Amino acid sequence: MMPQRVFSGEHGKFAVFAGGCFWCMQPPYDSLDGVLSTTVGYTGGTMPAPSYEDVSTGRTGHVEAVRIEYDPQKVSYRDLLKIFFRSIDPTDPGGQFVDRGSQYETAIFYADEGQKHEAEAAKKELEASGRFKKPVATRILPAAPFYPAEAEHQQYYKTHSLRYKLYKAGSGRE
Repeated sequence: MMPQRVFSGEHGKFAVFAGGCFWCMQPPYDSLDGVLSTTVGYTGGTMPAPSYEDVSTGRTGHVEAVRIEYDPQKVSYRDLLKIFFRSIDPTDPGGQFVDRGSQYETAIFYADEGQKHEAEAAKKELEASGRFKKPVATRILPAAPFYPAEAEHQQYYKTHSLRYKLYKAGSGRE
């Protein structure tokens, strides 16, 4: 499995978000006009070419993440950030919902100074909103090599829809 560090593709730009279980991070973006593709995978750690089993141990430093290729003429990075923050509990530093451990922590991986600025502004706006009693724990980090997950994890909500629905309902994310 080769890492991908490209932040601008043939057709669009890329955004990378870690929001806990990566199966749950694809659907909100796949249905959005201007999103060209999504890929789930692993990023932020030190182990090259990790597998799902490796990352699941919580010892690789990687988080489960979604990589979104988007057309900035149709959807803004700011809009992608809004969806991200609506899809997670940004105050939970120990994982997301029933998924616990460092591999399920939330993070925004910025590709350039523009994305960094937008992410920091969105986080500050969320903190200032008073919507949460606890501080926002989502980290904002420079982009790292992204390793696409195994084929069986891509589009899991479509290929295993019943299992996905049961997981999502039971996880507390819904």
